[in-house]
Amino acid sequence: METRDAVVEIESLEEGLLASQSKENGDFLENGEESTVIYTASFQEMEENFIKYQTLVWVLYSLLFLLAWGAGVLMLLYLPVRRFILHKDFRSRKLYVTRDAIVYKVTRPVAFPCFGVLKKEKYVLLPTVKDIVIEQGYLQSFFGVYSVRFENSGVRRPYSDDLQIQGITDPTTFRKAVLIHISNMKTEAFSRQVSVLERAQTSMGVHPQVSGDAIPPGDLGLLQKLDEVQTSIMRVQKLIKKQQSNVQSVD
Repeated sequence: METRDAVVEIESLEEGLLASQSKENGDFLENGEESTVIYTASFQEMEENFIKYQTLVWVLYSLLFLLAWGAGVLMLLYLPVRRFILHKDFRSRKLYVTRDAIVYKVTRPVAFPCFGVLKKEKYVLLPTVKDIVIEQGYLQSFFGVYSVRFENSGVRRPYSDDLQIQGITDPTTFRKAVLIHISNMKTEAFSRQVSVLERAQTSMGVHPQVSGDAIPPGDLGLLQKLDEVQTSIMRVQKLIKKQQSNVQSVD
């Protein structure tokens, strides 16, 4: 119970942080939401394959329960309703990347559609994303269906609570887009820190020193070689002075 409460608190904190960051950016998204869409994932192309995969799984479970307790008959009778729910669920899915988070939205009917629908919105802050894992099970491989799972870092969250989504058309491109955007965020943050440090040093009358992380890789290697040459020259000079002093002492 405590774990579930902690997860709810983390999700509330993520949404609060996302809202505050979006207000600072001053960007807007559809329906009045404040943010900017960087990348939008697609589901439409995989709808039929996803429905076939889920249907096969449902039939296999039905046969299993049919042999065990006989409840599989009811599951087979419920199959048309199940397929209707899956179609509605899949067509309503939205997954996109904003400046600050990964947003997943879905609206699906309840077990008996006449009783309404369920809406789900999930926000994952990009700084908390450790990795995006692309998985494909044995049955999924027959239909080309992949599962995408977001691993979180920096927050205490059970493994089973990681956001997992099935049926993305091109999960590899989605993963690449997210990781590139996270890398750009880190680079921008580092650049801001360097500029703030340089301004602070300039205001204090100190000549700003360029750190090794801010130098391009090629220039960094050249500077390292120059430092090695300079160190070698200083050692030679010390040896010459030492020899001269020894000669003078002998004389």
